[in-house]
Amino acid sequence: MSTSGNSSNPFDLSGYNGTGPIPPAPPGVDPDLWQGLFHIGAGCFPFLVDGIDNSYSYWPALGAGIAFDVLFGIALIGHLIQFARFRKWTSILFALGAATEAIGWAGRTWSAKCPYNRDAFLMQITTLIIAPTFFAAALYVLLHNLITRLGRETSMLSPRMYAIVFCTCDVISLVVQAVGGAMASEAADTIDGDTAPGTNTMVAGIVFQLFTMSIFAVFVVDFLRRVQRISRRGPGEKRALLTRPIRLVLVAVFISFIMIYVRSIYRTIELAQGWTGNLITHEGYFIGLDATLMFIAVAVFLVFDPASLLRDDAAGRPATALTGDPAAKESDSADSNAR
Repeated sequence: MSTSGNSSNPFDLSGYNGTGPIPPAPPGVDPDLWQGLFHIGAGCFPFLVDGIDNSYSYWPALGAGIAFDVLFGIALIGHLIQFARFRKWTSILFALGAATEAIGWAGRTWSAKCPYNRDAFLMQITTLIIAPTFFAAALYVLLHNLITRLGRETSMLSPRMYAIVFCTCDVISLVVQAVGGAMASEAADTIDGDTAPGTNTMVAGIVFQLFTMSIFAVFVVDFLRRVQRISRRGPGEKRALLTRPIRLVLVAVFISFIMIYVRSIYRTIELAQGWTGNLITHEGYFIGLDATLMFIAVAVFLVFDPASLLRDDAAGRPATALTGDPAAKESDSADSNAR
């Protein structure tokens, strides 16, 4: 994305929102042509013109926009159906993330039709940066649920403290990224606006999310280590702790975690390069390292629905096979009553 404060291109439209006064035409440029060029940023000019930059520095692909809108729409509907069936907060978090992704890709589809439109660009940049925080929050809640089910001794923290710490960090990350996106959008919507402060704020939010997820990974490894240690007490307890449904949920958590983590690394490098960097000005990177990874992160839980799997686990778990933790037994009983 070019910005008028950093671009030497006299036809850069990225700093005009279509409502403010138009700056004077550069030397050698016809004033009528100059006026017309600035107005296309507020309307729908269906083509890219050589030498006239849009906010992406490329023409977004219509096929990709439609495809990911459909895919995230399917994910949204699927998780809403799961919520209607089981009433679990994880389904709502996945649905919120899928909805935010779908809105962002609707903006990119709009940009494919109107590549200079400022509203379309701002619509996608402010939503696609924050959508993965909902997926990360769902992973934190899932591990909280597993700790509650399998017993307090499977975690360094209590389930309640675990949820408070990680969900609070996720909210902080969401707010910082949203504020940064708003700052960058406002600056990009102003002639000679400086997008650097907003961009740096977004990077800070993503880096904080990476830090939080790194700590989360440590807790997951500790959780698995403790579960394995407890499982050695006997074959009966091993079946109780590492049932097939529990293993499938853990596989889904691992896949989704890797997708979000890799995407966060990509977006950190992308934004650190700036709005004219190699990564952000080539759509293929965005499709491969953001959209595709985020769809996998949310779709894996349509295949391995944690609400359904944990209900199956509760149905097949012997009443005496838990680790002796009253909280775990209470959770198991509550799941049985909810069926």
